[in-house]
Amino acid sequence: MVGPACAPDRPPSAALSRSHLNGAALPATDQNRVSCEGPTDLLESYRPTSFFLSSPRGPLLADAPLHRLASVDTASAALSRASENNVLFGALPFDGSQPPQLGLGAVVRLPAPLTVHQEIAAPVPIGADTSWAWEEPDDTLYKEAVRAVIKRIGQGEVDKVVLARAIDLTADRDIEVGDILRALVTAEPDAYSFAVDLGDRTLVGASPELLVSVHNGRATANPLAGSAPRHPDPVLDRIQATQLLESAKDQREHQVVVDAVADALAPLCRELETPARPALSRTRTMWHLSSRVTAVPREGVTALDLARALHPTPAVCGQPTGAARQAIRELEASPRGFYSGMVGWTDTRGDGEWVVSIRCGEVRGKSLRLFAGAGIVAGSTPEGEAAETRAKLRTMLLACGAIEATS
Repeated sequence: MVGPACAPDRPPSAALSRSHLNGAALPATDQNRVSCEGPTDLLESYRPTSFFLSSPRGPLLADAPLHRLASVDTASAALSRASENNVLFGALPFDGSQPPQLGLGAVVRLPAPLTVHQEIAAPVPIGADTSWAWEEPDDTLYKEAVRAVIKRIGQGEVDKVVLARAIDLTADRDIEVGDILRALVTAEPDAYSFAVDLGDRTLVGASPELLVSVHNGRATANPLAGSAPRHPDPVLDRIQATQLLESAKDQREHQVVVDAVADALAPLCRELETPARPALSRTRTMWHLSSRVTAVPREGVTALDLARALHPTPAVCGQPTGAARQAIRELEASPRGFYSGMVGWTDTRGDGEWVVSIRCGEVRGKSLRLFAGAGIVAGSTPEGEAAETRAKLRTMLLACGAIEATS
């Protein structure tokens, strides 16, 4: 889907030195500042080489980067030397030993301060004339891997492991990432919908999980851990949510993640607050236990610094991290790549927003690989975790039109 670009906000003589994204000042030159009616217009300007990230605070669209950056250290150094109209954006993979996909760009399109709810009302899947070839995931191998993790937990080798799985779909034509983005933003207006050009493929998804944001000297992390599928019946849906909130197993799993987030942020922050109990967070397909951790970063600490310190949290890896990583390497059938990594941006002031790249897939021509994972802890069952991954896969299956909302 390709549409007209947004029109320039005003001529250069208007002397605007800054524009505002998500309520935070984001450097931009007059020539590069663009005003749009809202996220719908921003999506119309999306191109295959663009970077797109929407959030409840507003969306960002950056054109192809002026500079590709080979490592996170290189990116941090480049950002510290950049002029104020530059923004660092891109994605980091799950495995930190693999190269990131980061760019430094000067052209950033910004929307007017309207919410997604004001702009988009109903889910719009991609073209109904697209045909998909795919098979329902076979639970056998995944359940065997879950059993192997449960055994390791019982032997005291590890406390938690997040096991992921992947499924492959093939369309009868080249897949338009912009169409999937529109469907995701429509169906999941409170999620963090994103698209990142990875060179030979595109990462696209709608994550429910904020890794960290920094705005006006305040940092916020919003770890999610402990999940339950949504139910189409409102009464049963509320029962499932209540059961999740009262589940001792899920509460333990969640607290492990919150403690890890607090421990990672503490050395880089002057103040830190964590909630006493998690709250419920919902997407179109899932309920999650959610905690908002707030902090005040130390002088000179950027959003990217905090994101690097946090990644990967036990919500996507496990605990202890080393043992969980080893289990993931041995038991997962498909390499994760950028799934369960992070996607986001940081400006020259240190403000920014990074999200966990889950509920996502990779588009390559006519092919789409989707990922989903579940946290295995004491009390987990192979059947329950397999069902959870199936529910999580529905976010992208619905967005691309491979399944119906009633299925």
